[in-house]
Amino acid sequence: MLNFIIRYNICLNSYNTHYTMEIQINKEQILDWYMDDVLSGILYHHVYQFTREHEITEQQFYDFFGNLDQIESYFFELLIDKTIETLYNTEEYAIYSPEEKLLSFYYTFFGNMTANRSFVLHVLKEKNLETLKKLSGLRTTFKTYIESLDIEKLDLKQKDLNKFQDKAFAESAWLQLLGVIQYWKNDTSARFEKTDIFIEKSLNASFELINVEALKKVTDFGKFLLKEMKSK
Repeated sequence: MLNFIIRYNICLNSYNTHYTMEIQINKEQILDWYMDDVLSGILYHHVYQFTREHEITEQQFYDFFGNLDQIESYFFELLIDKTIETLYNTEEYAIYSPEEKLLSFYYTFFGNMTANRSFVLHVLKEKNLETLKKLSGLRTTFKTYIESLDIEKLDLKQKDLNKFQDKAFAESAWLQLLGVIQYWKNDTSARFEKTDIFIEKSLNASFELINVEALKKVTDFGKFLLKEMKSK
């Protein structure tokens, strides 16, 4: 059984304005502040407002992020990094089949999403291009992860065609993940059990569609029909 990562409760050193010691901050600390503020109903329109609230300089903020939206993007990047780290640190994961590895990824990833559900729903409340931009880092890492699974696909006998097939598969896997995220957002079942069922059935359907042996049989049948048509 895989362990889920809980919300990143980063321990911050307490301080006040009377201290002369410089505050050491990092990306995780800024994210922690930002998440706490958002979940407490504090919304910022400018970096200045955020830095003033936490008594740091704008320069300290810009050392790590270019704007507030990048904090939200970083959250998803950190989420998938921690998900993959958890999988690799699980002893059984190494002997899993590609299908089992991907299923484990989904369950772990959405376990992390659920642990941070309120914040995720806030970030993804709008369906627009800006929201998709916040997922760009997640998309890049996920597609790289998909390619690392070395999922067996039909050999098209040409390097360029196989390369195109790999890219198309990674992109379709990303679209599938987006679909599951949308389903999870709307899921009101206890413990989000319907999302678990949706994940299992959608992944099973996807692997059936790329079943190499089945595709080979279809291809062989097509070749047979073509040969018969040419012989007449």
